[in-house]
Amino acid sequence: MSDDDDAGPRAELTAMLADVRRAGVRRVHVLAWRDLDDPDAGGSEVHADHFMRRWQEAGLDVLHRTSSARGLPPTDVRNGYRVVRRGSRYSVFPRTVAAELTRRMGPFDALVEIWNGVPWFSPVWCRRPNFTIVHHVHGPMWDQILPGPAAGAGRFLETRFAPPFYRRTRVVTPSGSTRDELLRLGFRPDRVTAVDNGVDEFFTRSADRDPSPTVVAAARLAPVKRFPLLLQIAAEARRAVPDLRLRIVGDGPDRAALVDWIGRHDAADWVTLVGHVPREQLRDEYSRAWVVASASLAEGWGLALTEAAACGTPAVATDISGHRSSVVDGVTGLLASPERMADRLVEVLTSDVRREQLAAAALGRARTLTWDASATGITRVLHEVVTRQGIAPKTA
Repeated sequence: MSDDDDAGPRAELTAMLADVRRAGVRRVHVLAWRDLDDPDAGGSEVHADHFMRRWQEAGLDVLHRTSSARGLPPTDVRNGYRVVRRGSRYSVFPRTVAAELTRRMGPFDALVEIWNGVPWFSPVWCRRPNFTIVHHVHGPMWDQILPGPAAGAGRFLETRFAPPFYRRTRVVTPSGSTRDELLRLGFRPDRVTAVDNGVDEFFTRSADRDPSPTVVAAARLAPVKRFPLLLQIAAEARRAVPDLRLRIVGDGPDRAALVDWIGRHDAADWVTLVGHVPREQLRDEYSRAWVVASASLAEGWGLALTEAAACGTPAVATDISGHRSSVVDGVTGLLASPERMADRLVEVLTSDVRREQLAAAALGRARTLTWDASATGITRVLHEVVTRQGIAPKTA
């Protein structure tokens, strides 16, 4: 994407934020479960950083409120905006609401809630312009996050109890398929906007393909990513592609289980746990791979798949809502049920023509996805909720 291609979104974003400031909005608080420096950070945190840094650069005073994380200070500054980390993964919700109601974090003129499974219920207590970002509906993820009855309670909270409080609130989601899920939960069509995620221009082809059929998977090693399932899928595909290699990039709580699986299946000669790597090495991993794969149970988008696409690498992934937005099935990659993923891997790995067609289309689409465009789409919603009031909001 050239500078000229990005000039339109940047200009529109700047003009809208100028309107927002003229309407009296100078200070914006953004509530999220985690921030970008958190060891558990993922696509949601990358997404938030991109629009917050652009708002800060355009003259807004942005404060990002999240939970505490081991090894990180309670207050920080990143890309110009302030970060406040207080409370555990669960206590952060009531503590933050109490802090906002008592103004302990200072005044704000507008608020953004990032709803990641557990809602902040900002429409109930926030009287300033506000909107909510929902990356995906957790659904079956609750069974992996919480035990037994607690999982049912989480699912009830997300899908039944909380939605009525948000039906008059503007909602942004990065996935058209997630928008459809929200509408099925009772959200109003005119209130929910899908805005595509971007792809960092850093991700470009940086290395030659490996000589052997290589599959890369990049994500936090967490239960929802289902890496044990991906290992089984790759093992099945090796029956038809015996020189297949799988490289898993990332770290997390499932690492020990993957080490155990590799040992029990004598797979050390074809599976490599790469671990957490710098961005430069991640880009090289994407570039050398023949395919990027994901067996994830749920995603808001599937950022690794579009990052790999920007390096010219097609995807084979589970047919879930987030993947349907990051992969155009049959065009930039292939989506399938877990039972069919091995067949899809074999299809791509054994056909040079098919693989290159998918790779070219994946690269072409990735070039249309920019963070400037994504941030501009989110800013349109901020602009709408601020200017819809018709009067300058009073400082909190």
